[in-house]
Amino acid sequence: MRIDILTLFPEMCYAYLNESIIGRARKKGAITIECENIRDYTLDKHNRVDDAPYAGTTGMVMQAQPIYDCYMSLCEALEKKPHLIYMSPQGKTLTQQRALELSKLDNIALLCGHYEGVDERVIEEIVDEEISCGDYVLTGGELPALLLADCIARMVPGVLPNEEAYTNESHFASLLEAPQYTRPYEWRGKTVPDILLSGHHKAVAAWKRQQAIRRTLLRRPDLLERADLSEKERAYVQQLKGEFESN
Repeated sequence: MRIDILTLFPEMCYAYLNESIIGRARKKGAITIECENIRDYTLDKHNRVDDAPYAGTTGMVMQAQPIYDCYMSLCEALEKKPHLIYMSPQGKTLTQQRALELSKLDNIALLCGHYEGVDERVIEEIVDEEISCGDYVLTGGELPALLLADCIARMVPGVLPNEEAYTNESHFASLLEAPQYTRPYEWRGKTVPDILLSGHHKAVAAWKRQQAIRRTLLRRPDLLERADLSEKERAYVQQLKGEFESN
């Protein structure tokens, strides 16, 4: 899979992309993630890529031409049009399910806005969808683009050791992950649940499933509406609700 980030600040993005799990995955060729500098495509002799908005509102707006030319140059290099996502607080909120769907595509491009955003006409011309990483606003689209790239990349074969490395994580099945523990066995008077030291894999899996349901009900009960629960597990949820209400 290949992901291209269209940005004014490629160095900022590479500082993250060259490190840790994503950096190692890029080096071994499990995934390709590159940055395209929008500023390289401006026709302005001063290298400007923005201008004042019509109607006199505050801030500057990124111009359509450099973004369009940057994207079309990428299309020419790839010999195809990648699925272009504009990182925008006006887009649909990112979910694990959407990230999973995007991880199945061969080519994705992420457009990073800056200042007050980008000229609406280039969005209408080339953008396939808009995605938001939450109901808040940042100074630029680089952090959201890196967030989305990371979220997608970890589900691409070869980036993580195996599928369990992400299928057991929070949100993958509309449940939060069960608590995790490591050595030492006792810390500040708190011990690791004995079931985790039992060696009974089936019992451990059942305990983790119950803990995931319990934690989801406590912290994100809205997720349970989409979770695939058995009748026994739904009865367990009702039992937990009774316990929580009595306390």
